[in-house]
Amino acid sequence: MTKRSIGPRTLLYPHPALIIGTYDADGRPDAMVAAWGGICSSSPPAVAVSVQKVRQTYENLMREREFTVSIPSVDYVKEADYFGIVSGRDTDKFAATGLTPVKGDQVNAPYVGEFPVVLECRLLQTVEVGVHTQFIGEILDVKVDESVLGEDGKPDLGKIRPFAYDSMRQEYYGFGGVIAKAFSAGKELKN
Repeated sequence: MTKRSIGPRTLLYPHPALIIGTYDADGRPDAMVAAWGGICSSSPPAVAVSVQKVRQTYENLMREREFTVSIPSVDYVKEADYFGIVSGRDTDKFAATGLTPVKGDQVNAPYVGEFPVVLECRLLQTVEVGVHTQFIGEILDVKVDESVLGEDGKPDLGKIRPFAYDSMRQEYYGFGGVIAKAFSAGKELKN
């Protein structure tokens, strides 16, 4: 079980592909892809996303203090990637991709209408971490396309088909099927 040191890296598997939706100073919808993010509290429900200060989204977040997190399916990997390679200062990303900006019901921020899962968030706090600012948002509402709900009414990951980012190889990966039931698989190891 020999391991090789590769030094300090932004390495954690998986990095989710999250689309952060905001409005700019003129009220135009903007979106960026972020892989530095995840759930950070269960009560209140909250998500954290880290954004560099040079990004248009950083300015939008600091001003508006509300945002959405849209979770794309693998069907939209090109569009999600595009959101990360152009700036909202220069480009209407929604027009360029043909995707639909939808104003949130709970927040003054757009989400991507075609993406199956959306979190509407209000900024709770920011944390400065190196070249990034971590934005911690309280999740005010979660919207899920009915087409990705299971028979039990819960979101079905197999139907959502999200993807993850590999920061070392700069590639996107899909997910396989269920491998075990959480809070159950390890029970046989309990004394």
